[in-house]
Amino acid sequence: MRALGILDSLLQSQRGELFPWVPVLFGTGIGFFFSLRFEPVAVHYFGLGGVALGGALLLRRGDRQDGLVFLGWAIVTIALGFAAAGMRAHSVAAPVLSFRYYGPVEGRVIAIDRSARDRLRITLDQPVLDRLAAGATPARVRLSLPVGAALPGIGDRVMTTAHLMPPQGPVEPHGFDFRRHAWFQRLGAVGYTRVPVLRVQPSRSDLPVQQLRQRISDRIRDQMPKATGGFAAAITTGDRSAIPQVELEALRASNLAHLLAISGLHMGLLAGVVFGGLRLLMALVPAYAQRVNAKKLAAVGALLAASAYLLLSGMQVASTRAYVMVAMMLGAVLLDRRALSLRAVALAALVILAIRPESLLGPGFQMSFAATTALVVVFGALRDHVAPGCARWLRMVGGVVLSSLVAGVATAPFGAAHFNMLSHYGLLANVLAVPVMGLLVVPAAVLALCLAPVGASGVGLALMDLGIRWILSVANWVAGLEGAQGAVQMPPAVVLPLVALGALLLALWRGRLRWVGLPVLLTAAGLWYGHPRPVVLIAPNGGLVGVMTAQGRALSRAKGHGYAAERWAENDGSLLTQAERAQLWQRIAVAAPSVAGKSVSAYLALSDQPLIHVIGKAAAEALSDCSADAVLVSAIPLSPVGGCRVFDADSLRTLGSVQLQPDGRWISASDVVGDRLWRHTPQRDR
Repeated sequence: MRALGILDSLLQSQRGELFPWVPVLFGTGIGFFFSLRFEPVAVHYFGLGGVALGGALLLRRGDRQDGLVFLGWAIVTIALGFAAAGMRAHSVAAPVLSFRYYGPVEGRVIAIDRSARDRLRITLDQPVLDRLAAGATPARVRLSLPVGAALPGIGDRVMTTAHLMPPQGPVEPHGFDFRRHAWFQRLGAVGYTRVPVLRVQPSRSDLPVQQLRQRISDRIRDQMPKATGGFAAAITTGDRSAIPQVELEALRASNLAHLLAISGLHMGLLAGVVFGGLRLLMALVPAYAQRVNAKKLAAVGALLAASAYLLLSGMQVASTRAYVMVAMMLGAVLLDRRALSLRAVALAALVILAIRPESLLGPGFQMSFAATTALVVVFGALRDHVAPGCARWLRMVGGVVLSSLVAGVATAPFGAAHFNMLSHYGLLANVLAVPVMGLLVVPAAVLALCLAPVGASGVGLALMDLGIRWILSVANWVAGLEGAQGAVQMPPAVVLPLVALGALLLALWRGRLRWVGLPVLLTAAGLWYGHPRPVVLIAPNGGLVGVMTAQGRALSRAKGHGYAAERWAENDGSLLTQAERAQLWQRIAVAAPSVAGKSVSAYLALSDQPLIHVIGKAAAEALSDCSADAVLVSAIPLSPVGGCRVFDADSLRTLGSVQLQPDGRWISASDVVGDRLWRHTPQRDR
């Protein structure tokens, strides 16, 4: 009872400020669902319903103690989050390819993008694969196209000959799980083609929004120089397929990549430009402005413009979050309420989590809401502390600098955890580029759209070109500065939840208890800094092995398996190339005595176990026996005589990637992921 009394007093101090915690509790249920290593079945959901019923009964108690009421709401909200994630996971269920496929592929183009390796890709729905039953055919297939291939149009039905495989699991346990990501995109196979893509049937009108996006993107790129057309198309329709990889890397290194994502900055600027422009136009006709509420009419017009922009953007997480925020702000104008508050941010988070619970795990959701929450809290606290005699231009400059600093600090831990990089001069780049984005690029985009019906959009596009050239020049200059980027190793799984908890306590709680968030953040930082990386990493197919040394992770191959090599380097916080890390392996292999006559070997410093990476079919056939303490790795099935530990093609097909912990434990991706909907065991090539 004493505990309930303490809880009652705490809740009394937060009266009227508890709604922002609703999406936090809802997200806790979602996080619990994704943390499980087994797939919940009917009995688990019935049990969850019983727990939720118990929480609902607490809400109906006659004494109505605040502590019990809060516990009831917390239980119900967490249960709803868990159930929403489960419903979403089952609602997107679709067949996943279970073997490596080579043959004809036919389907309808629904998306065009660019891969991290700067290759154009198309996503097909309604696919048809040779000798594969309709019930076993994936719902969507994604293909990388050869360099110089002609791009089909959205809605075109195409065919080609392609290599396909199931979406792959993480390249190391606890790493990014592409299989889970693909599951929620209903992407059942990925691959590539080396031959032209042929159009079987031209596009029809069954994808009107996607086709409109492509037409607008094509028109923008046709009327603008190649250097800036891809950037303009990205901020207008969300189409990044025409942005060169060099530009993307410069924008990321300078912390300006957020300008490409249609998020709060773009949506807010668009709504603000339309809102201000409509009010100005109505003010030019005094007789009309005096008879109507120009402010509310402008808010309606801005809401319509924001709705159209949401459709053009493809309704991604960042743009949906921004739209909900803008819609609430404009709705507050219509209702004569305060436009921006933590309640609006909380409602936006709740809407997105209810629609797409899986977005909780993505960097887009985490970074968007971290930045927005921090900005609302900081500028809300400073609302009444602006010097009255301060010049307007000085307040604007100070606002840009402060907003860039606050957003950068708020998103830094999440960006570093997901992308393993920190931009040291991001504040400088944002101060130089963001004002140009708001004062020139976005207004010019609105002007181009307004003039497009009369064929004069070139005026707005020319102004956009000037602004984008400045932004790209800033990005390239900052990215070229010495020490522009720093590498950060991947944190353990518990770090980001602790960061979120500590930051939320500081931002949402009122009173002295909020400062508990500081030791929570320090604990997260300590766990991150002191977390050791795996001693050994084995790729999911056995084609690459990495051993940690004092100079960095040594790799068994200088070429091939580039995706795993790049991800390992990022997670290690290393800037060494694959070739440089392969040289480290050779140094270890030369220093170690030969094992079973194989020169490709290294000794683990921890347990003095010989580790042999058997490369090639001939080497695999020649290996007939092994010592009891040896560890053999191969992308080909092995059958050695002896008591050695073997990670070959057959075992890794079930285990996935494998790592050796500093404490001597071997952990596989299968151990971490568990038996979930998105995990499958691929069969042999067919």
